[in-house]
Amino acid sequence: MKDYEALIHPLIDPLIEKPEAVVIRELPGGNSKEVTVLIVAEDDDCARLIGRRGAIANALREVINIAGKADDTNTWVHLRFESFSEGEKEKDE
Repeated sequence: MKDYEALIHPLIDPLIEKPEAVVIRELPGGNSKEVTVLIVAEDDDCARLIGRRGAIANALREVINIAGKADDTNTWVHLRFESFSEGEKEKDE
């Protein structure tokens, strides 16, 4: 099993303003060939990580999926992006 936090942080830290505020967690799943990684950041940083039309997010997905296949496990990695305020909005409603 790869340490996706260690793989993702060096890729996203130069792109955002507050790398110390980013939370990266692997979400539990039922399939051993698929992994979902949740990346939670500040609003502005989350927008930077997604990019216009999802360009940055898609590039990150490509790189991480290559890493998931590099050790012959053929793991498909899904990245989910959320901002800290999304959880607060849900609590307010």
